[in-house]
Amino acid sequence: MIIDATNLILGRLATISAKKVLLGEKVDIVNCEKAVVTGNRAMILSQFKRKVDLGIPLKGPYYPRMPDRIIRRTVRGMLPWKRTRGKEAFKRVMCYIGVPDEFKDKKIETIKEANVSKMPNLKYITVGEISKSIGGKWQN
Repeated sequence: MIIDATNLILGRLATISAKKVLLGEKVDIVNCEKAVVTGNRAMILSQFKRKVDLGIPLKGPYYPRMPDRIIRRTVRGMLPWKRTRGKEAFKRVMCYIGVPDEFKDKKIETIKEANVSKMPNLKYITVGEISKSIGGKWQN
């Protein structure tokens, strides 16, 4: 299953992906930089900045800065990561910035339940903007 993350809410996208992966399906998520996190912009940026600043450089914990890695880490948080079942499921999740050439001619799906247009308020920030603010180095 190939999912286009454009204008999809990150948490809802991650839960649906985690359920599919636990059932044995392979999930590829494209356009990760266009997924959104809803809420107050300043609060979201400060929370992500705090996560990145945790720990010490040599020992960790390490938190990803790239948009595709942020989404993959979010999906990992919804899996039973410390069990064999969760580790095997996590290997079936792949995230990409943009749309790779291998997926250009294939059918790309979207999740209607996770679309940001269903939100009553318009307060949100894209994962790409979050990534840039915490120091992710990637090109649009």
